[in-house]
Amino acid sequence: MALTKRAARERVAPGWGAHSTIGAAVRAAAEGAVVSVHPGEYRESLVLDRNVTVVAEKGPGTVRIIAPHGPAVTVHGGQVMLRDLTLGAAAPSDAAVLIRGGTPALHGCEITGGRVEVTGDAVVTLGDCDLHGADGTAVRLTGTSRTVLENCTVRSAGGDGVTADDEARVECTGTLIEDTGHRGAHLTGAARGRFTRCEMRRTGAAAVHAEGRSALVLRDCRLYDTGAQGLRLSGTAGRRAPADDGRGRPRDAASAEEPDSSRSHAILLGRCEIFRTAGAGVLAEDEAAAVLDDCHIHDTRRAGILVSGTGALELDAVRVVDVADSGLAVTGGATVRVRRGEIARTAANGLYAAGEADLALSDHEIHDTAYTAVHLAGGARTALTECRIRDTPEYGVRVCERSEATLEDTRIQDVGMTGVFVEGGDAALRGCRVSRAHTALDLRTTHRPFVADCEIGDVTEVGIQVGPGGGAVIEGVRIERTGSTGVFLDTGSAVRIEDCTMTGVEGTGLYAGAGARPRVRGLTVERPARNGVFLAEGAAGLFEDCRISEAGYPAIYVEAEAAPVLRRCHVSGGDHDLVVCDGAEPVIEDCGSEGVRDAVLPQRDGAAPSARAATAAGGPAKGSGSAAAAEDETDKAPEERLAELRAELDRLVGLDGVKRDIVGLTKLMQMVKVREEAGLPPPPLSRHLVFAGNPGTGKTTVARLYGGFLHALGLLERGHLVEADRGDLVGEYVGHTAPKTQAVFRRALGGVLFIDEAYSLVPHGQSNDFGQEAISTLVKLMEDHRDDVVVIVAGYPEEMQRFLASNAGLGSRFTRTLTFDDYDSAELVRIVRYHADRHRYECPEETVDALHRFFEDLPRGEQFGNGRTARQVFQLMTERHAMRIADDLTAGDARDLTTLLPEDLPPAQPI
Repeated sequence: MALTKRAARERVAPGWGAHSTIGAAVRAAAEGAVVSVHPGEYRESLVLDRNVTVVAEKGPGTVRIIAPHGPAVTVHGGQVMLRDLTLGAAAPSDAAVLIRGGTPALHGCEITGGRVEVTGDAVVTLGDCDLHGADGTAVRLTGTSRTVLENCTVRSAGGDGVTADDEARVECTGTLIEDTGHRGAHLTGAARGRFTRCEMRRTGAAAVHAEGRSALVLRDCRLYDTGAQGLRLSGTAGRRAPADDGRGRPRDAASAEEPDSSRSHAILLGRCEIFRTAGAGVLAEDEAAAVLDDCHIHDTRRAGILVSGTGALELDAVRVVDVADSGLAVTGGATVRVRRGEIARTAANGLYAAGEADLALSDHEIHDTAYTAVHLAGGARTALTECRIRDTPEYGVRVCERSEATLEDTRIQDVGMTGVFVEGGDAALRGCRVSRAHTALDLRTTHRPFVADCEIGDVTEVGIQVGPGGGAVIEGVRIERTGSTGVFLDTGSAVRIEDCTMTGVEGTGLYAGAGARPRVRGLTVERPARNGVFLAEGAAGLFEDCRISEAGYPAIYVEAEAAPVLRRCHVSGGDHDLVVCDGAEPVIEDCGSEGVRDAVLPQRDGAAPSARAATAAGGPAKGSGSAAAAEDETDKAPEERLAELRAELDRLVGLDGVKRDIVGLTKLMQMVKVREEAGLPPPPLSRHLVFAGNPGTGKTTVARLYGGFLHALGLLERGHLVEADRGDLVGEYVGHTAPKTQAVFRRALGGVLFIDEAYSLVPHGQSNDFGQEAISTLVKLMEDHRDDVVVIVAGYPEEMQRFLASNAGLGSRFTRTLTFDDYDSAELVRIVRYHADRHRYECPEETVDALHRFFEDLPRGEQFGNGRTARQVFQLMTERHAMRIADDLTAGDARDLTTLLPEDLPPAQPI
C-alpha cells in the first residue's frame, strides 16, 4: 500500500525527498500519478506521453514553465491533465503547448508568449485558461483533432485568435477572443467549429472567417469592434456535403461532419449580435452559405449584410439597423431568403440587389433608409411577400435594367418619390397597398408589369403612371385620394385595365396620351376633380362598361384625331358627359348618361341630349347612339353604304395594292352572296386575312373598313371591330388563357377580330409559352364560328411568317396576305398636307419641297412610324411655327398665322 500511494503522487520542490525538475518527476511517476509542483519558475520543456496530472501546488500563477527551446509542453499521447500552470514558449513565434495525440486537458492555465497547437487525432480540453502574447495565431488546430475551449480568454495575439484547418474540430463556450492582429476565429479546409456564448472583439480583420469547406455554428455570440467584417464566409463554407460520399455510399448525416444537420446550410448563427465593424457585418462570398436566426447586426461602417458570388443566405428574424451603407446588399448569382426581420436606419439602400441575384423576403420590414428602400439592378429577381416598406426619401421599390420584382400583400408608405418605380425591368404586384407617396406606381418599361388587387391612396401626384411606349396589365386596383391623375398613360403606351375603381382624384381619372391604346373594362371613376377619361390627340383604345360619376370637367374628353371605342359606358351627374373635338373619330356604342346638365349621350332618365352641348362637342360621334344617327344608319341602302366605304378607302394615302385587294375581295363576296341567293354552293373561300406591314401603315383603319364592307353585304351581322393583342388573349397562369381568348372572341362575333402584333403569341425560344394555348383555342373557335366572325392577324412581315408556321391550323385558315408597304416620301408629304388642310394651315411650295427632302433624309429605323411619323412631324411643325411667331402676333400679317415655312420643320432625326 505504501508503494502504491507513493507511486500515485510525485512532488517537485527544493530540498531532500522531492524532484528538482518537473521532467524528472514525470519520468518517475506511475501511470495516472499526480505531479505536484512547488511555486517557482522552471526552465524546461516537458514531453508527456502517458496518463499523468501536473498541478501547481499553491494554485494559479505560482508555477511558470518556460521552455529553453521549443514548446514548454509537448503531448504525444495519454490522458494528460495540466492545472493552474503558466506555460511559455522559448519565443513568441513558437508553440508554447504542442499536442500531437492523446486526450489532454488544461484547466486554469496561462499560456503566454507562444501558441497552443493541436494536431493529429488529439482530443483536447482547455478550461478557464488565459492565452496571450503569441506573435502569430494563438490557438492553431489541424489534422483530425478535437478541441474544446470553455470559459477561456484568447487575447493579444499577433495573428488569429483561433485557427482550425484540415478536418479539425473546435468547440468554444463562454470564451473571449480579443485584441488580435488578424481574425478572431478562422476556419478553413474542412474544419468545423461551434461557438456558444463567446465574444470576439477588437480584431484586426474579421471577427470570424470561415472558408474552404468549413462549417460553423455560433450561438449567443457577440462580434464587435472589428477591423473588417464581423463574419466573413468564403469558398464553399457552409455548403452541405452531398448525400453520398461519391461512391454511392451514404454519409453519416448525424455525425460531426456538420455542426447542425437539421439546417439547410452548415453555417448557423443563432441569437448573435454583430456591431461596430469596419467592414460589412456579414460577408458571404464565392459559394459560401449560411443561416442567421434571431440575430442583431448594427452600427457597421459598411453594408449590414453583403452576399456576392453564388453565396446563399437564409435570414430568419434578423435585425439590421444603423449601418453606414445598405442594410442588405446581394450581387452576382447569390441567393438570399429572408423571413420576419427588419432593416432600418441605413445610410444607403435598405436592400440592394444586382447581377443575377435571387432574393425572397417574407414578413419583413424595411424603413428609414437614406436611399431607395429596395433597389434592384442587373438581372436580379426579388420576391416580397407580406413585407412593410416605409419612411424613405426616394423610392420604395426601384426595378432597373433586367431585374424583376414580385410583390404580394406588401405595404409601401411614406416614401418621398415613387412607391414602386419600374425602369426597364419587370414587376408583378398582387394585394399590395401603396400610400403617402409622390407617385404610387411608375412603370417605364417595355415589359408588361402586372398589378392586381392593389390599393393606392393618399399620393401627392399620380396613382399609376405608364411611361412612353410602355405596357401594363392592371386588374382590380382601387385608387383613392390622388393629388393629380389617377392613371396616366404616356405617349404610345398599351395598357389593359380591368375592374378598377378611382375615388377622390384631384385631377383626371384616366389620361391617355398621344398614340396610347389602352383597353379598359369595368373602370369606375367617382367624383374626379377634372375629367373622368381624357384621350389626347391621336389616342385610341377600347373602353367598355365604364362608369363615371360627378366629374368636375367633362366626364369623357376626346381630343382631335383621337379614335377610341366607347362601349356600354355610363356617365352620371356633372355638367358634361362627352366632349368630342373637331377631327376626333370615336366609335360610341350603347353608351348613355343620366343627371348630366348638358348631355350629348342618350339620357337613361328619358331626357333628350342637349343640342347646344352636342354642337359644342362637334356633333355626335360616329355610333354615338343618338336617335338621328341610328336612323341615318338604318336608312342607308347597302349600295349607298358600300359607296361611302369605297370613298373612305380611296381617301387613304398610298396603299394602292391593299386597296385593289380589298375591292377585289368585296366583289368576290358580292358574287358569293349572289350565288347563295340563287341556290348555288359558294366557292371555297376564307375571309380571314393576314395584314403584313410596319407600324403606322393603316392596318387598323383598313380592318375597320373591311368589316364595314362585309356588314353592308350582309355577310356579317354587325361589322364592328374588336382589337386585341397578346395581353388580351394570354393568361397569367395555367388555366387562365383559354377563358380569356374565348371572352375576346365572343365580343367579336358578328364583326372583325383584329389581333395586332400576333407574332408575340409565339415568342422566340419559348415553346411552352401560354401563347400557344391561345392560338389553339383561337383556331378551334374560328372553325366553330366560321360564318360569324372574321379574324385579321397583323404584324411585321417577317414575324408573321413565323407566326403562321407555329400552328398547322393557321396556314389553312389564313390563306391571303395583304402587304402594307411603307409610305414613300411623297405619300408622307400628302399626309402632312392633309392634316394641314384640316387644321387650316398652308404649306407653300418651298415648304412642300423641304418636306420632301426631310422625309428623304429621315432615318427609318425601328422607331419609324410611317403615317404616325407624318402626323408627329405636322404637330412639331405647328409647335415650332407658334414659337416663331409668338412675339409678333399683333404686328404680323394675318397669313403668318396659317403659313408653315421650311424653318418650322424639326431636325431630321428619328421621331
